[in-house]
Amino acid sequence: MIETIYAEDVMTPLQTTYGINTQHLSVIKTEEGSHTIYNADICEHYHSLHGAIQENKHVFIKNGLLPFLNKSKISILEMGFGTGLNALLTYHENSLAKKQIEYTTIEMFPLSADFATSLNYCELINPALKGVFNNMHQCNWNERVQFNNFNLHKVYADMLEIQFEDKFDLVYFDAFSPAHQPLLWSKEVFKKIADACTSHSVLVTYCAKEDIRNALQEVGFEVEILPGEKGKREMIYAKKN
Repeated sequence: MIETIYAEDVMTPLQTTYGINTQHLSVIKTEEGSHTIYNADICEHYHSLHGAIQENKHVFIKNGLLPFLNKSKISILEMGFGTGLNALLTYHENSLAKKQIEYTTIEMFPLSADFATSLNYCELINPALKGVFNNMHQCNWNERVQFNNFNLHKVYADMLEIQFEDKFDLVYFDAFSPAHQPLLWSKEVFKKIADACTSHSVLVTYCAKEDIRNALQEVGFEVEILPGEKGKREMIYAKKN
């Protein structure tokens, strides 16, 4: 069952690129029981209504992170910190692998810590993660914060303007859909990411539109179409040439 749990107006005093100054957010329980958020300003959910956890596990963990766990050190770039679910799942998956992970996440419209930490991901994944999840949201932006062998760097910035100094092995591209944030899915942004990737880096995303595939190929990625998560037929797995 999909149901609205609660709603809240979050005022963001940011000068935005995409025209989202006031986010009217509702917490929704998905079919799997996990929470997602509905943003009424752009009429879009943060995750699949079939399940936030299963979607992110399929796209970003199974098809992104797991093949890299044979490396001793992994540098990850995430486009869209959002609810923090990808960071939490990555930390959780690495709790046994114990690799050194450098995790950089870009966000222009951060959720308030109180709002984000009310989401029920830890209850469904592992209640022992609650302290880590809370700290991920409460720690300072634009500072590197260490969580055991997981270093989190939340960058409060516009992806269209940021210049990367680090190099990345893996990219979680988890922005809102191209229909609502077309500039973030542009060839120019993918070129910026490609330039910040090491050889044989991988980018994974839930979107498999033809124009997105073409843009990735034009900036030097070899694109493979994989089966999508429940409710979506396809996803993109792109490897840097």
